[in-house]
Amino acid sequence: MRIIGCDLHARQQTLAMLDTTTGEVTNLTLMHEGNQVREFYSQLPHPVLVGIEATGSMYWFLDLMADLGIECQVGHPATIRAAEPRKQKHDRRGLDSETARREALSGDLAALQGTA
Repeated sequence: MRIIGCDLHARQQTLAMLDTTTGEVTNLTLMHEGNQVREFYSQLPHPVLVGIEATGSMYWFLDLMADLGIECQVGHPATIRAAEPRKQKHDRRGLDSETARREALSGDLAALQGTA
C-alpha cells in the first residue's frame, strides 16, 4: 500500500509517500501542468490512500482521485496543524505533506468530505 500526504497548491503539490511494504519514504513535487498529476497517480499500484488539507480549490483533485479509484481523506486545517509536532510554519497555510501523510497513516484526518 502507498500512503501519500499531499500539500496541495494552485500550481503544484508536494508529496510525502510511504510504501508500507518496503518502508521507503519518497518526497517529490508535481507540477500541475498537462497530465502530469493524472499520469503519476494512475501509475501507482493499488491500494493508495491520499491525505490532504481541505482547501477551496481541492475539488478537481478529489474528482481525479475518485476517477482513478484512489481513496482520499480530507482533513480540517486546524486539526492537521494541531497534530504537527513542530510548531514551525512550513508555508503560508502551515501544512506540510509529511504531516498529512502521518495523519492519513494513523487514520486521524478529520474527514470533512468523507472519502473521495
